[in-house]
Amino acid sequence: MKVGLLMEAAHAQQSAVAGTLDRLREHAAGLDGVVREEIRATLLEELQALACDTQAACHALQRLKRAASLRALLFTAIAAAVAGVAPVAVAFWLLPSRAEVQALRAARDELATNIARLSERGGQAQLRHCGSQRRLCVRIDRAAPAYGEGSDYRVVRGY
Repeated sequence: MKVGLLMEAAHAQQSAVAGTLDRLREHAAGLDGVVREEIRATLLEELQALACDTQAACHALQRLKRAASLRALLFTAIAAAVAGVAPVAVAFWLLPSRAEVQALRAARDELATNIARLSERGGQAQLRHCGSQRRLCVRIDRAAPAYGEGSDYRVVRGY
C-alpha cells in the first residue's frame, strides 16, 4: 500500500509539476510578449529621439548653409565693390584734373605757337658740331648770295 500511496503521491506531484510547467510556459510566453513589447517600445522611443536629433541636425545644417551663403554674398559684394572702386581711385589719382588738363592745353598751344615762330625764324636750320674742336656749324644755301659788310653772312638752307 505504501507503494501505491507513493505512486499516487508521485503522480500528484507529477501532475502539479506538469501544471506548474504549463503555467511557467504560459508565463514565459507572456514574458516573451512583454519583453518584445518592451523592446519595441524602447526601440520606438530611441528611433523617435534619433529622428528628432536628425531633424535638429538638418535644421542646424540649413542655418549653417544660409550663414555661409550670406558670407559668400558679402565677400562677393565687397570684392565687386573693391574691383569697381579701385580703377576709379587709380584714375582719380593718376589722371590730371580738369584744371591741369586746361593748363596743359594752354601750354601746348603756346609751345605750338613758339615752334611755328621759330620755324619761320630759322628753327629748321640743320646744326652740327664740326671739326676737332666740335664747333657749332649750320648748313647753308651755296646758291644764295653772301650778305654783310665783309660778306660773312650766308643764307641758311631751306629759308
